[in-house]
Amino acid sequence: MMTINPLKNVLLITALSGMMTLATQAQDVSLKIHLSGVAKSKISLLSLTGPSIKTVVEHPSINKGETATLTIPKALLPAEFVLRFDFQEQESSNPYPSEKHIFINDQNLELWAKPKALTNPDSTYFQKDEKENTLMTRFAMENFKKREQLGLLQNFLMNYDQPTSKFFQMGTTEYDGRREQYNKWIAGQTEQYKSSFVSNTFVFQHIPPIVWNGTEKDRLNSVIAHYFDGMNFKNPAIIKTNEIKEWMNKYVNIYGSMSTTMELRDSLFTLAGKRAIEKAKLGNPQVYGWMVDYFYNGFESFNMTAGIKMLEPYLNDPLCQTSKRKAIEQRLKGIETLTVGSVAPNFNWKLASGKSVPFHDFKTEAKYKLVLFWSADCQHCKELMEKLHPWYQDPVKTEMMDVFAISLDETETEIPAWEKAKLKLSAFKHKRAEQGIRSPEAAAYFVLSTPTMVLVDAKTNKIVGLPETVAQLEAEMK
Repeated sequence: MMTINPLKNVLLITALSGMMTLATQAQDVSLKIHLSGVAKSKISLLSLTGPSIKTVVEHPSINKGETATLTIPKALLPAEFVLRFDFQEQESSNPYPSEKHIFINDQNLELWAKPKALTNPDSTYFQKDEKENTLMTRFAMENFKKREQLGLLQNFLMNYDQPTSKFFQMGTTEYDGRREQYNKWIAGQTEQYKSSFVSNTFVFQHIPPIVWNGTEKDRLNSVIAHYFDGMNFKNPAIIKTNEIKEWMNKYVNIYGSMSTTMELRDSLFTLAGKRAIEKAKLGNPQVYGWMVDYFYNGFESFNMTAGIKMLEPYLNDPLCQTSKRKAIEQRLKGIETLTVGSVAPNFNWKLASGKSVPFHDFKTEAKYKLVLFWSADCQHCKELMEKLHPWYQDPVKTEMMDVFAISLDETETEIPAWEKAKLKLSAFKHKRAEQGIRSPEAAAYFVLSTPTMVLVDAKTNKIVGLPETVAQLEAEMK
């Protein structure tokens, strides 16, 4: 019986959490890059949506003076990305990384880039009519000037040792006036540029009020109490930005600054999670789910049992669109299309000669092709292989069917285990999907668990069966 592999589930969550379409785009968007200043470079576009950063598009190599064009699928847009260059200053140099955050909405982009000077507008710049990143640059410069004096005044007041003095009271009055004026400016900028995606990041600059009476701890508590003022949790676009992660990290760090013991830290972080989730729960289900995912990943990293226990009712709430639930729902819906008689999804297969061919075009004298997704660290996969491989070594079975074993192993410990395991499975044709559960092959077949088998007619490429055991496989071959 097939069971869900917890490790693969984590990867599945990572893979699909960023695939929510928050706005309907008319078409894919192209990013044309002109390279200069280095001998050559690999170019990657990394998505920031979801629990982890992942590569969504890449160009393997571009030389100095050449142009590369990346096509960004409409399903990923609009969003904030990391544009990464792994460049070689000289032909013989080792690759060196440089990165730049960029925003992509519905406009085709053209970028002239010097990887060694990505933040220099004289060296790396977009076309003149570019909208999103130009607006973000202008906003960031103006915002820095407005926040600078506020920040200095806030730091002074937070540490001032005579809170009852007239001077302190004058300072707090001045601060509150400037803060209100600044927040009005933020709201105005958000409204003025609401048609631009980057305007969704402006709200994270909102400054909550501070109750100046009392101790420094009282002031921190007042910041916490008002931290979510001004935030629109009903807007799903905010989870397509990196700013929400940075904003939430600052929120959690306030609780961390009050921790004096590990026990208190765990208690405070659990409290932080509950307060934040209850706020997000009133908003968009995807934002609600993002918030639960954010704290789940944090609690899991620090092994905070109390925190994870606190999340249980939210994880089981059908209104909470966590990445895990969305991933499973999307793939379960896709699995419904994999029926007997339907054409099996296509994917590329590398031949022994090094040439790649579509799975549909793979030439064989066999009657069947078996697509087998597995993992060397999966106990159920091991049990299946112990039965399937000896059974398949029967010459009659070998002549009737080709086995395409696709490994979803991708970690530093999994890959060596797969390389060792496949030596004992020499009768199969082997391939490792480099992105594991996130790979095009796994996505095409809507893989939720390992092992997964799909029996295909070699001539028509239509699905013959979806066996779960060797006995079922043999029956379907008959």
